[in-house]
Amino acid sequence: MQHELKDYRKIVGDRLIDQIMDESTGIIGKHVVNISSTFYGGGVAEYLGAFVPLLDDTGLHVGWRVLKGEDEFFHVTKKLHHALQGERIKLSNEEKSIFVNQNKYNASFTHLNHDAIIVHDAQPLPIIKFYKKKQPWIWRCHVDLSKPGAIWPYVRKFVNLYDYAIFHTKEFQRKDIRPKQVIHQPSIDPLSAKNIRMTSAKIKRVLKKYDIDRDKPIITQVSRFDKWKDPEGVIETYKLIKRDVDCRLVLLGSFATDDPEGEAIYRKLIKYDQEDEDVHVIGIKDDQLVNALQRESDVILQKSLREGFGLTISEALYKGTPVVAGRVGGIKLQIKNGWNGYLVNPVNIKETAKVTKKLLLNDKIRSKMGKNGKKLVEDNFLITTQIRNWVRLLSKVL
Repeated sequence: MQHELKDYRKIVGDRLIDQIMDESTGIIGKHVVNISSTFYGGGVAEYLGAFVPLLDDTGLHVGWRVLKGEDEFFHVTKKLHHALQGERIKLSNEEKSIFVNQNKYNASFTHLNHDAIIVHDAQPLPIIKFYKKKQPWIWRCHVDLSKPGAIWPYVRKFVNLYDYAIFHTKEFQRKDIRPKQVIHQPSIDPLSAKNIRMTSAKIKRVLKKYDIDRDKPIITQVSRFDKWKDPEGVIETYKLIKRDVDCRLVLLGSFATDDPEGEAIYRKLIKYDQEDEDVHVIGIKDDQLVNALQRESDVILQKSLREGFGLTISEALYKGTPVVAGRVGGIKLQIKNGWNGYLVNPVNIKETAKVTKKLLLNDKIRSKMGKNGKKLVEDNFLITTQIRNWVRLLSKVL
């Protein structure tokens, strides 16, 4: 079910919604288009699925285009993704040609006669080269660019063709690029199936469907099956905790069409599910399951080694569940250490296990942190705040 901005009044109040509508009056009727690498799977696609219709509801005409590409192209862009997050990877000349030529091919049939173009992440970055630029172009970066690898000078030449670059945090901003830089944090949709309120009976039915019993404390990590999310590190953390606290672990993730590595990582993790009845490795897109687990789990983990933002953290905090997460990227904006969860060195399994165990054994701390976390998200990371920020930026740009 698609919601309208007016539906959010009952959550955020009239003032913010009225403010959005008032500030959008100068850009009503303008045409804006988003370009990303996939309609399905991953945080960007999920974010755009809610963001595009709501921004359109302000009176703008907002569209969404997706790159057409085969596995060969997405293998290259996955390497590029790893390299931008600091891995020592180089692209061959052939791989660079695949990257650029696939964007050229998409440009041949993607007609962009809009008032502003918003390009998300690196996959469609070169597409700007193949248009006679007559409107502002905005690059929205969703990854951790704090320490990009040797690939950065190559990528930077495309970034420099843009008018604006938007990052999650100041830590990701670059001093060596030409575009004007803006900070925007992502947000969650409180009315989506993933975040809307669920009754205890509904939660019980959803968990039963996946054979997840509630007779032991539950630790859950919800994320793509990606090495940067460190799922094997989560398994090792669980094993340490299990020595002292009898608990269950759920690793829940889905697959994206632009991530050819996801299924291989999932298949590698399945063995843990088969070896231990208290480990559940689930590869499926089920927003109700995410909702139920984030509400019913005692602790949510997000043991990311690198992270652009990590909206699964805000999702869990919004439901009153404390989070233990790596002290990296945009995670640090969402967790105040010891207040609504714990920030840890993501490669330190002992530290992660220690604070997770502390939460599992103390209902009072979990409850207090849960209340703090919900308030933080309500004040900062709901989609209505994101819409207001974009209305302000587009009013300036247009």
